[in-house]
Amino acid sequence: MRGLVNAGESVWVFGYGSLIWRQDFPYQQARRAHIRGWERRFWQGSHDHRGVQTDPGRVVTLVEAEGECCFGRAFLIKASVFEHLDQREINGYRREDVEIHFDDGHIAGVTYFAPRGNFAFLGNAPIEEMVAQINRCAGRSGHNADYVLELACALRSLDVSDPHVFELEARVIEERQRLVSYPED
Repeated sequence: MRGLVNAGESVWVFGYGSLIWRQDFPYQQARRAHIRGWERRFWQGSHDHRGVQTDPGRVVTLVEAEGECCFGRAFLIKASVFEHLDQREINGYRREDVEIHFDDGHIAGVTYFAPRGNFAFLGNAPIEEMVAQINRCAGRSGHNADYVLELACALRSLDVSDPHVFELEARVIEERQRLVSYPED
């Protein structure tokens, strides 16, 4: 699982969530990329960054999906950066070796994903429940809805279509506008 990370070497890390739009780590290169056999889903709980212990937000993880591709960004980093990334991705995530595909080839790399059954895994839920949770939750990195909006914007800037993310984005915006127009008493 961590076979690619050796001290002093550079490694490609694939980002499909907040790593796409929030790089708080040094990197040597960044490229649009994808991995095969996975899709991005808002099925992971965030008890730290986008929610709290008693009310976790929802963030993305990878779910195995035969024939699918998950697009994002890959970053070439020094192996020492994993100390920071391991702390950032602590809420149920683990490192996984993956094959990262670029327009001009592929290379071995690493990504973080939160497997089913980890302590923070929320799984699928009706869209209305996910939207309500996302619009309600906030943590030390900000409001959960901002995570959804930032990710959707970043995917568009990479010319990536993701129906799951874009549907959540539209519904989050719609619900926020409804609440502003018709505040609950």
